[in-house]
Amino acid sequence: MKIATYNVNGVKGRMPRLLEWLAEAQPDVACLQEIKTGDATFPHAPIEAAGYEVVWHGQRAHHGVAVLARGEKPVEVRRGLPGDDSDGQARYLEADVRGLRIASVYLPNGNPTGSPNFDYKLAWFERLVAYAQTLVDSGRPFVLAGDFNVVPTNADIYNAGTWRFMRCCNRKPARSTSACWRKAGWMPPARCTRRSGSTRSG
Repeated sequence: MKIATYNVNGVKGRMPRLLEWLAEAQPDVACLQEIKTGDATFPHAPIEAAGYEVVWHGQRAHHGVAVLARGEKPVEVRRGLPGDDSDGQARYLEADVRGLRIASVYLPNGNPTGSPNFDYKLAWFERLVAYAQTLVDSGRPFVLAGDFNVVPTNADIYNAGTWRFMRCCNRKPARSTSACWRKAGWMPPARCTRRSGSTRSG
């Protein structure tokens, strides 16, 4: 099964490119982040016309995630990350596709460091790690795919120089957030492919 993830940064405006990418890459499953539209206004028709069924968890103008599956409807399991009933941001959607549990994940970027936004990011990361452990303990195969907004090393981004001033690339806050993964025994989430012996961001 070919699974891909794509921060679409506005699904309505990027629809032509999304459809082009689906035709080129032909993933069996695609997880989208930052769809930036509400549930009622998600443009599912062109995606379905391209051969993909889709479930989504939208939010007007901000955030939002979706799971697409080629030729079959993803079965929604959970929308929203557990652990904080007051959290209304659309950043997590979990679905079953062909016996595999798949989640589209969009972590907060936490800007600026030291603000309530960064505190929210750390708390969200902790909740994700805790919930991911329940998925591990379930014994069933699963994938957490998405935009994790953490760049702990230069190997985790395509152009470290251009992005060096972004908070997600700043060493101290990046270490703080990636530490949530390390203490749970997870590898840094972006390191999924290698080229010429060096680790590259996915």
